[in-house]
Amino acid sequence: MSAWPVRYERMFDMTNDSHRFRTRRELEEKEGAWHIGGNLYDSPAGRFVPLYEGKMVQAFDHRAASVVVNPDNVHRPGQPVAASDAQHGNPDWVPDPQFWVPESDVEEARDYALAFKDVTATTNVRTMIAALIPRSGAGNTLPLILPGAGGTPPAAFWALAVANLNALVFDFIARQKFQSQHLNWFIVEQLPVVPPDLYDAVSFGPKTAADILWEVVLELMYTASDMASFAKALGQVDEAGNVLPPFPWDEDRRLRLCAKLDALFFHLYGVTDRDDVRHIYSTFPIVERQEKKAFGTYRSRDLSLAYLNALTAGHPDAEPIV
Repeated sequence: MSAWPVRYERMFDMTNDSHRFRTRRELEEKEGAWHIGGNLYDSPAGRFVPLYEGKMVQAFDHRAASVVVNPDNVHRPGQPVAASDAQHGNPDWVPDPQFWVPESDVEEARDYALAFKDVTATTNVRTMIAALIPRSGAGNTLPLILPGAGGTPPAAFWALAVANLNALVFDFIARQKFQSQHLNWFIVEQLPVVPPDLYDAVSFGPKTAADILWEVVLELMYTASDMASFAKALGQVDEAGNVLPPFPWDEDRRLRLCAKLDALFFHLYGVTDRDDVRHIYSTFPIVERQEKKAFGTYRSRDLSLAYLNALTAGHPDAEPIV
């Protein structure tokens, strides 16, 4: 990603750094800690923040699952429990991690970071899965992409980056390079990303690609109160400068937004032949089966094809009926 001023970091190793981790019981019984809201603890030694793992995250969703420990499962005691619709719909709900780490060990002075799932496969629903996570620890199954030399890029930069990583066409390319169960950095840094200046250079009617993506990513990522700093940085504020409430969690709306994002990236990658788009969608058979069972049609593909036409015609705010 030489065009993007970023660097890769594995913040905590789940084995080598385990002496720095604390369970909820250890926090309360050994550290004298007390819950201060969300998934944060304070203690005489300072604040503790959650340790996010790859199993807790999905595309544009840092609240995909909590981790529940089953001590009888010796080899894999910490298992994800998917967030319910009610939990996703509560902007103040946060997932429970397996461990917490001292906030002082989270070196980066940042409110959020771009993370992606390390453990994956080309046979999964998706191969590249990325999200922005709030200030917290992150285990080696959830490596981070952080600012490189030259200072911290603005929120708009990270919105474009997470959009690119979650684009279907990017995932399609990643599957051609990926051959194991770990999405290592040497693979990710070779994948073709959209140059940052192209987002402002390409327009669809009255809006640039950047304008459209900022709106889409803001709505997809800002469904929880702990991402308020990201929303504020993107200008989601009232006249007094106070950040507006999070967007409601709506599965149908999110599917439409992701289809619109995919259509836009098909344009940016130069894939505008409709048969080519259909072929790329056909290489994600699990998604196709799930959607045909739920909707009777491959809805994200059909929506993306509709948005592809709308964007070509210069109507970025069109809402196709599919």
